[in-house]
Amino acid sequence: MLTPKQQELLSFIQTRLEEGGVSPSFEEMKDALDLRSKSGIHRLINALEERGFIRRLPNRARALEVLKLPDAMHRAPAPAIPTPKISAPAVLLPTAANAVIEIPLPGRIAAGVPIEAMESHTMLSVPAALLGSGDHYALEVSGDSMMEAGILDGDFALIQRTDVAREGQIVVALIDDAEATLKYFRREGARVRLDPANAAYEPQIYDPRQVRIQGKLAGLLRRYN
Repeated sequence: MLTPKQQELLSFIQTRLEEGGVSPSFEEMKDALDLRSKSGIHRLINALEERGFIRRLPNRARALEVLKLPDAMHRAPAPAIPTPKISAPAVLLPTAANAVIEIPLPGRIAAGVPIEAMESHTMLSVPAALLGSGDHYALEVSGDSMMEAGILDGDFALIQRTDVAREGQIVVALIDDAEATLKYFRREGARVRLDPANAAYEPQIYDPRQVRIQGKLAGLLRRYN
């Protein structure tokens, strides 16, 4: 049996999936349920997932699937609706002579306070020499909190996909399955600390269950206008 808040959240997610095929962000869920913080949404999502009402689609932000609805809601489960794939013309971005490969550029990543990762279908041309083995993608850096590590606003961070990180690595961390940030990964006791490389910013400390590693920094690409 679900609590009133769990049922309200499940109904909201189902409605948004039926209307647009995309689950709502944690910020939208927080506002819809009139909660003061997204940590409450995180707990509700975990409870619904544990009870088998929803599941999270791996390695994607804003990707929830409703598996069933309680009888009290008097609604049949809606079929899973895949995230729409919208074709977009290729965007010309920096290319290099010699060997060049194209990697996905899903959006922007915060080097400041966390921002929600945006989804697009742009590809970025990258010199193959900048990338090692493995699967890669790129994110445009927004903010200046990593400037002392040589990562500047407007740079393209080249990311090797991985879901694990070692102490001191620069990683893409997804917070509460909603917001992404680029920071140094460290542990502080039983908690995860995401450190900036700018004295003007404070470290961000989270419960490990709030943080999912989406990749580690493999290189940088910079435009000079």
